[in-house]
Amino acid sequence: MAARPDVGSVVHTHAADTVAFAATGHPLRPISHEATLFVPPALARFTRTGDLILTTDLGRDVAAALADRNALMLVNHGIVTVGPDVPTAVMTAVLLARACRIQLTAMSAGGWATWSDDAEALSKRGHCYPAELLAQAWAFLVRQLDARS
Repeated sequence: MAARPDVGSVVHTHAADTVAFAATGHPLRPISHEATLFVPPALARFTRTGDLILTTDLGRDVAAALADRNALMLVNHGIVTVGPDVPTAVMTAVLLARACRIQLTAMSAGGWATWSDDAEALSKRGHCYPAELLAQAWAFLVRQLDARS
């Protein structure tokens, strides 16, 4: 957060689909709407260690690898997502896990023939994931939790 004044929240998780996908070494492709939130540019990958980020130097390296992106794969570990607030960072993590799961499913069926080019992916990002829609998705998750209480 010190490296990015635009970041008000960070999420770190070990979501199984993201760990498995990162281990394949394949780049995330915009084969789903969810993936367009992350690519282009290529999804950042941190490979210096798969262990815990226990030192200030490793933390700086993670921030440098993330750069100005909204997510980072900690290969053999998990993911980091960022946003201006908790709802955005959480929904970014949820959508990254979903994008990884979709691509893993496609890969298990033999791969995919096409994906959105950069212009189409950026266009989808613009109208599928503006801040207000991410906030609505967060509100839906909160309502689901409230309904279970």
